[in-house]
Amino acid sequence: MKHTGKYILQTICFLLILLWAYAASSKLMDFGMFKAQMQKQMLFPFLKTLMPYLLPPAEIIIVISLLFERLQKIGIYFSFAALLAFTIYIGLGIAKVFGRVPCSCGGILNRMGWGTHFLFNIFFLLLTALGIYIINRERRPANQKT
Repeated sequence: MKHTGKYILQTICFLLILLWAYAASSKLMDFGMFKAQMQKQMLFPFLKTLMPYLLPPAEIIIVISLLFERLQKIGIYFSFAALLAFTIYIGLGIAKVFGRVPCSCGGILNRMGWGTHFLFNIFFLLLTALGIYIINRERRPANQKT
């Protein structure tokens, strides 16, 4: 892997680790509040019950996978999928598809307006897409590179 690509990828993984570690820890530190907020979401009832128990462990798994070079590709792809899902959900909220969408974000993200939160997610989504591009470009065998 070229040095520049490697450093950019390491920076992206570091930022994603901070994002997901913060997201998981803020949910777990006030789990009761997070669980109550999930009940207010515009989700199917079974998802309202499952999500509080699935999201923090999923975010922790993403963090762990991003820590190890062997697992980074999986972590980057899972980061992209999660960010895409959250961004679509926020976009639907901004578009007033649900009528109301309470945010179940913790910490500083809870203080963001919907527009700012949407832009924040778009930024991380684009950063993650760049990470996917770098991983796929840099980890191809030399005879397949263009």
